[in-house]
Amino acid sequence: MSVKLFRVILPVPSVEAAAAFYEQVLALTGTRVSSGRHYLHCGETILACFSPREDGDAFDLPPNPDHLYFSVTDLEATFARCQAAPCALLDDSIRTRPWGERSFYATDPFGNKLCFVDERTVFTGR
Repeated sequence: MSVKLFRVILPVPSVEAAAAFYEQVLALTGTRVSSGRHYLHCGETILACFSPREDGDAFDLPPNPDHLYFSVTDLEATFARCQAAPCALLDDSIRTRPWGERSFYATDPFGNKLCFVDERTVFTGR
């Protein structure tokens, strides 16, 4: 049996603002799939910016409770894009963690916690 993670929901209050933020930070062009959903293809996994109210649902969602981790080819360029974006919080620099990953942490304007890791240093525990 093969299992693949194909979509991650990222709760946001405004899909338009989320699309602009994530397209800037990830340097990707996404696709609006409904009035409250904007998909960005991150490798084989879709990052789904989702605003329930804008999609016609009668509920709100809080930000994700913990970090989403992104592996990137150019950590310095990603950090520069985050510095130019409206991050709610952003580390002051890239750091090498005790387990060997080079990374930085950020919080998007909607309260979702993010971590960006140099793909050459990703630690999977194996």
